[in-house]
Amino acid sequence: MLKISIFDKYIFKQVFQATLVCLLLFMIVWIAPETLVKVIKKVLTDSWTLVEGGKYLLYELPKVLGKAIPVGILLGSLFTFDKLSKDSELSILRGIGLSFTRIMAPVLVLGLALSYLCFLVSDQMIPYASKATGEGARYNKHFVYIQKNEHQVPETGVIISNFAHDGIKNLIIINFSSEKYEDAMTFKSVLFAPEAIVKQDYWLLPKAKEYKINKNGIYTDINDIKNYKILEGKLSKDVFKMIENSTKKERFFTTKELKEYKDILKEQDYTDEYNYNLAKYYQRYLHPLTCLLFAAIGCLLGFSPPRSQRLVGFTVAVGMIFAYYITLPFFDLMAQKGVMWPFLAAAFPIIAFIVSIFMIKKIKDL
Repeated sequence: MLKISIFDKYIFKQVFQATLVCLLLFMIVWIAPETLVKVIKKVLTDSWTLVEGGKYLLYELPKVLGKAIPVGILLGSLFTFDKLSKDSELSILRGIGLSFTRIMAPVLVLGLALSYLCFLVSDQMIPYASKATGEGARYNKHFVYIQKNEHQVPETGVIISNFAHDGIKNLIIINFSSEKYEDAMTFKSVLFAPEAIVKQDYWLLPKAKEYKINKNGIYTDINDIKNYKILEGKLSKDVFKMIENSTKKERFFTTKELKEYKDILKEQDYTDEYNYNLAKYYQRYLHPLTCLLFAAIGCLLGFSPPRSQRLVGFTVAVGMIFAYYITLPFFDLMAQKGVMWPFLAAAFPIIAFIVSIFMIKKIKDL
């Protein structure tokens, strides 16, 4: 099983070449309709230079590559094994005593290598490309954070109206009172600040206007306050991270950054956001495994008698690709809402593909 034979080299070469062709075709088809048109329009209207347009296209490639690698190995292995079947080469290999599993071995090695490449693309290349294009950085963000005590009773509310690359601006700080109505908390003061400066262990409001409120909800006094501190200790960094990442998509994070962010969400009891990002964290490790599974599925679908219809295997393969990518947001939502455990939501497609391998193998009678 471990000895590399001339048959292994031949099959590996054939599948590798077919996979490269499928990768290129998939990336061209994915980029051409929208991204390429956008770049051409920007260049022709002088919004971008030709160099800037080329850089944008270059940074878009990793985003497509992450989806293209599993598709490429599936179609590449399917096409190769379909051709080997039609040319009776698989029958000859099996006739000299090679099992179908042994014939698939070089393809599985290629699938394993592509799994590692797929992980690197998701972990490093896509986050780098997303940050390089400045995607999302130009948008203002709004954020609300409620600081609670050990009994989960609200103490301070921080409302940020404008968070962008140039700083934190237009804040409203609500200090809750210990007294409350039957169905609502009361305030003891409300502060308005034009900006906040994030220090090492606290947020500093250089200038703020405080409105004192009595237990009847009436303003009693207005004061100008300088150098007011909020969110002291570790909380200052955690809340800043939460604001900074609140509108970022998963592709902006490296695996390490995604882990740190989800841990902060768990600590601050943001359950829905935590479940969603936990599912995405698991997907970082599980999604690359589709390359290995798709390699096996492609081999199985490609194996057929010489005179059988070729369309069936390709139709099933395209259906599996479509089903996989179209259902990912559904499972993400199931994890976010707590309907499914995040790990199960991330692993469900992988489990389905493993079951499919055994079913196809049984149907093919291998």
